[in-house]
Amino acid sequence: MAVELKVPSAGESITEVQIGEWLKAEGDYVERDEALVEIETDKASMELPAPVSGFLTRRLKQVGEVVPVGAVIALLEEAARPAAVVPAHAPAVASKAKSAPVPVPVAAETRVMPAARRALAEAGLSASAVAATGPGGRLLKEDVQRHVAASPPGPSLEGSGATDGDRHEETVPMTMLRRRIAQCLVEAQQTMAMLTTFNEVDMSAVLRLRQERGEEFQKRYEVKLGLMSFFVKAAIDALKRFPAVNAEIRGTDVVYKNYYDIGVAVSTDHGLVVPVLRGAERLGFAEIEQAIGDLAGRARDRKITVAELQGGTFTITNGGVFGSLLATPIINPPQSAILGLHTLQERPVAREGQVVIRPMMYIALTYDHRSIDGRESVGFLKRIKECVEEPARMLLEA
Repeated sequence: MAVELKVPSAGESITEVQIGEWLKAEGDYVERDEALVEIETDKASMELPAPVSGFLTRRLKQVGEVVPVGAVIALLEEAARPAAVVPAHAPAVASKAKSAPVPVPVAAETRVMPAARRALAEAGLSASAVAATGPGGRLLKEDVQRHVAASPPGPSLEGSGATDGDRHEETVPMTMLRRRIAQCLVEAQQTMAMLTTFNEVDMSAVLRLRQERGEEFQKRYEVKLGLMSFFVKAAIDALKRFPAVNAEIRGTDVVYKNYYDIGVAVSTDHGLVVPVLRGAERLGFAEIEQAIGDLAGRARDRKITVAELQGGTFTITNGGVFGSLLATPIINPPQSAILGLHTLQERPVAREGQVVIRPMMYIALTYDHRSIDGRESVGFLKRIKECVEEPARMLLEA
């Protein structure tokens, strides 16, 4: 009896999804609740599990197709697991050991990440030529880069009369997540009076504290003491002093919020997502680090839920992990501000009439000038600076 695989409801206001990578080929045997296909909404990506154990008999939708919620995208034939399952797409291979499973080439089922797909196109490679090292057999951009770097250089084109025959283009549809990101960014630019103010933070005290207490902290809580928890705690302190930064505009009203749901931007292979730390004001340093690690890990593995990406009151983004020295982040609507962190860099600074070398970080606050004045934005960043440069006080209050 054929069992239909339907697109489930993925959250309020979501009416359609985009088919991502198929994780199983037609003819493969799958266990109940085993992931069959990745689907993408305009907010997150997720894996759709098999409703029953049996064979995937037919895939009705192709990668990249946009389908409505409730649509049938595959058919399965319910069945018990056979004694030895040979996928339909596997070649017949003679073996002396009849009980041994038939080897199946993995290249055909490699899950190619969007960034890797672009890198393959630029290098003129196929996915089957590159070894995938990402979670769940994913082919990452880094895999392609390593393959290219390890490959011997081709013959020189100098004086060879080379033509443009190897120049080509590839058109790839934007994922729903990428389309949603683009829509939000354009919306923010068009509807807000965005302005960015800057400051810099001496990170000496934080680094010293991490060096002195980091090992003890990790043993006690089984998580590293990172930089982000200091900035989350500092941001909450500053938001309490400057409530307009934690507010949002609704029509002609300004809605002030007495809770602090802090979004932390996470870069993934499928786009930038912002998981939210609910009630962050009630969390200690260890709880913040544990929550960030959990949310970021599940976001990168496409296991995060839509609900975990919604409802933040303020966002922190750290471009410093990629080496950014200074940037102007764009607000995540309908929030009114976003804090941008940048790379930590040793620089000469003046202290008590002397030039000394200190680990410094530029920080930026982009804010909606319709509801936040310059005095509040500058005061907010100044408070962040004070808190991070004197972290012992935050630990006492945690």
